[in-house]
Amino acid sequence: MAFVIKAAVDDPQAATFVFVAQKTMYGGKRIAEGDIIYLFASENEGGQGLIARGVVTLAEEVAKEPGIARQTPRVNISVRRTGSARRPLGRRELKPFANWGDGRPATELNFKFYRQATNKIGGISDEAAAFLDGFF
Repeated sequence: MAFVIKAAVDDPQAATFVFVAQKTMYGGKRIAEGDIIYLFASENEGGQGLIARGVVTLAEEVAKEPGIARQTPRVNISVRRTGSARRPLGRRELKPFANWGDGRPATELNFKFYRQATNKIGGISDEAAAFLDGFF
């Protein structure tokens, strides 16, 4: 399974990335070392959308805080860049794909990233991963 992350990115050209205590949704808590991940620099944080593809070099679960009933699982990950996006893909490009039931990879990404504006790590289908590979 491949994964996507939308997060604040300080250096979009970095060779490695570290993300601490990131929220997970859509199976994101199953991320593991060796998994492929596509990095989106969050537009809410001044980013431009899809910037890189990488390999997870470290994935560790963040312990839940005691006394809080409902908590979104969080993980710390490190990523080694394996490619840089050659074409733009972000909120503007994905916005037209809003027919949630059409089964298209761009719709899946729009649903998972932009229906809720929060930064997160999520699992994606093989079709969505193949779609994203076309940007590298």
